[in-house]
Amino acid sequence: MTDNTVAKPWFREPWFWFLVAFPMASIIWCAFMITVALNTENAMVTDDYSKEGRGINMEIARDQKAADLGLHAELEFSDRQVSLQVDTRDGKADFPYLVLNLFHPTLSAQDRIIQLQSAGGGYYTGNLHEPIDGRWYLDIRGPSNEWRLKGETNLPSETALRLGTESEGRG
Repeated sequence: MTDNTVAKPWFREPWFWFLVAFPMASIIWCAFMITVALNTENAMVTDDYSKEGRGINMEIARDQKAADLGLHAELEFSDRQVSLQVDTRDGKADFPYLVLNLFHPTLSAQDRIIQLQSAGGGYYTGNLHEPIDGRWYLDIRGPSNEWRLKGETNLPSETALRLGTESEGRG
């Protein structure tokens, strides 16, 4: 090296930036990930998994109770009208009302609960606020919530949906 060489300032040296780039990138990435972790909710993690397990067992017990009663139903949707016929092993069902839960597969904001009033002879009717279409999961429960019939369908549908022990609950 000669004495005539002018030294560059430190910020113009490529080796300085090469050595600083990787630690700075990791610090920036770490700050970004901490911000994301603190500002987003992880809905997949549950605090009380044993409570959810007991809930699943209760749902299985409700399905078994429906099978023990020999419940089967035929559900029809026509525009805003819902018609349901429920039979048991002993004859026509005689409940004061039934609850129909409609669950959208991906948009929980579109889920609906419909109370079906008895029309006598095992027939029940209810109304929707607006016509619905697309794929839906169905859940029919009695007033005491002891049993459940479930299935899924695509709406609108031209045919009646059969639910219960004799069918798979698909429409």
